[in-house]
Amino acid sequence: MKNVLTAAAMALTTAGAAQAADEVKLQLKWVTQAQFAGYYVALDQGFYEAEDLDVTILPGGPDIAPTQVIAGGGADVTVEWMPAALAAREKGLPLVNIAQPYKSSGMMLTCWKDTGISAPEDLANRTLGVWFFGNEFPFMSWMSQLGISTEGKGESGVEVLKQGFNVDPLLQRQADCISTMTYNEYWQVIDAGVSPDELITFKYEDQGVATLEDGLYVLEDNLKDPEFVNKMERFVHASMKGWKWAEENPDAAAEIVLDNDASGAQTEEHQKRMMSEVAKLTAGSNGALSEADYQRTVKTLLDGGSSPVITKEPVGAWTHIITDAALK
Repeated sequence: MKNVLTAAAMALTTAGAAQAADEVKLQLKWVTQAQFAGYYVALDQGFYEAEDLDVTILPGGPDIAPTQVIAGGGADVTVEWMPAALAAREKGLPLVNIAQPYKSSGMMLTCWKDTGISAPEDLANRTLGVWFFGNEFPFMSWMSQLGISTEGKGESGVEVLKQGFNVDPLLQRQADCISTMTYNEYWQVIDAGVSPDELITFKYEDQGVATLEDGLYVLEDNLKDPEFVNKMERFVHASMKGWKWAEENPDAAAEIVLDNDASGAQTEEHQKRMMSEVAKLTAGSNGALSEADYQRTVKTLLDGGSSPVITKEPVGAWTHIITDAALK
């Protein structure tokens, strides 16, 4: 009888622990893909559960603005690029970077080599495909630093083609160059039958205008709540464990992503290739934001000529409070 009672008590304790798991809603910047593998791995491998967290991962998409979701209370934490986060902060949405899993930028401009483009200076008088919705900020800063106007095609100007999230403008020769990520759209061009020899790429990282991508952001007021801070410490700890697992097991991580792709749109080949490229971008980061990388991003955004992304040095836009505890 004693053993039965003990078993019953343990069952109740276990049930209570399950109910007590702290809920966390994570809003992704884009659709389910290996770009966010670390979070899906942490969920799949039980890293969140081990931290007593009940994590819901919310995919993004072309009609979802992460900053709007978190502003409306639809998420506790969001994945966002720093240019968009700092621009939103200057406009009144107090986002704070609490962790930076991505060390390097994957953004680049991919161009047809037969247009005669061989250096950044050759971009003038061209049509360039650019993503908007906050993704245009690094490009605009880069053009400003090159002294190239984005108001129209000319000897010292370019025509900016508002690019959808596909590679059609390049394939259809509507643009000389388009925006691509090292882990995604570039490979879509290759998969369309284009040889790498036909292309020339300019990585923002190599051009000195790279800005931080895919950081974790929360609302500043929430950091005044010790319970929220503790929850984020556990979330970041488990997430970084997921990211390092993904780096070491890229193919398995890609499979986990595919298992979580409710849309069924992703393919195994593409996700495995994406994960191998993403691993290069998260390599070297333990999750803590590098102040030097932050300052480089701010400088790039302030150097936007007549239309800078931000107009003044941000204050309070990042903190090490979470990672100092999470990465002990």
